Amino acid sequence: MGVVGGGFGSSFFWHLDPGSIVTAVSDHRPERRKSLSEAYRCDKTYDELEQMVNDPQVDAIAIFTGAPDHVPHACMAMEAGKHVVSAVPACVSLEQAQQLLDCKKKTGRHYMMAETSYYNRYTIAARDLFKQGSFGDLFYSEVEYNHPITQEDRDTMWFHNGKKTWRYGYAPMLYPTHALGHLVGVTRERLTQVSAHGVQTPHIDGYGVGKNRYDNPFNGAVGLFTTKQGHMCRCSLIWTGTHGGDRASLYGTKLSYYMPNESNGQRFLMSGPGAPDWKEAPDASNRLPEALRVPSGRGGSHVFLTHEFITALLEDREPAVNIYEALAMTVPGIVGQQSALKDGESLKIPSFDPAA
Repeated sequence: MGVVGGGFGSSFFWHLDPGSIVTAVSDHRPERRKSLSEAYRCDKTYDELEQMVNDPQVDAIAIFTGAPDHVPHACMAMEAGKHVVSAVPACVSLEQAQQLLDCKKKTGRHYMMAETSYYNRYTIAARDLFKQGSFGDLFYSEVEYNHPITQEDRDTMWFHNGKKTWRYGYAPMLYPTHALGHLVGVTRERLTQVSAHGVQTPHIDGYGVGKNRYDNPFNGAVGLFTTKQGHMCRCSLIWTGTHGGDRASLYGTKLSYYMPNESNGQRFLMSGPGAPDWKEAPDASNRLPEALRVPSGRGGSHVFLTHEFITALLEDREPAVNIYEALAMTVPGIVGQQSALKDGESLKIPSFDPAA
């Protein structure tokens, strides 16, 4: 494994998985290169990704760079013969979505998106119940990724050495996967249509058409989506205020399932005939090798994401959150942002699935 991006990228466990060795790390910031080197106990460091993709000892690269660079960097790595696991989102435009898919097909390399909500313990449990038919018809869902970003957070994340970073004015709807992963990651449904609205409350400098690279005026957005099966999904992405967390409520004809949220006191609850008598979602760590049964970030998901990617490569199969699942979690938000910019106009969401 090679790892690029020493912020979020330092929080995974490629060095602990029995099937993996970290042979190189890269970041153009010296302090982040040091963080990667220490986290993964790896002495070989590169200043630039371009150097690491040519390292013959690197079979696969974990890409944790800025969101607009995920596709260029993933394609650079795949074209050099490397398999790729990428931070979310998979892409930030429909053009990038097509570029990523075309590159994956052309190179034949394996691709995975590291969506943490897919391996949230409550999502794992919901997926198990769905596979068993416990929900009946899961006809409606409410998914959310609400992040209480303060002005101090913005000052830290929006600027580096006095220059604007990719996060400056970034649109919440272009970061939908932590929310949509709770639905797509349970049912594998495809979202086909959206009507969305955005808000800027309170007023925050940096948001507005012409004021950032995304022409984005919104620090919060809510979309009403329709799925291919005719189901509904309400998705909220709000980046201000004092509440936070990513979670879902899943409504079925046999079972309703409410994930907890410590921020607002929402407790874990299931209702319906035959609902399991659980106080919390079962611990799924016994599905991991012993070396990876350690505390990890984002609801314990990082160890699962690590092991799924490594195992998929060793077994020469597509990983769980493969290119099609990644685009199914990402593209609806891109179209949702277009809808919000058009005052909620209902827009069709293109499918990138091979059978579509």
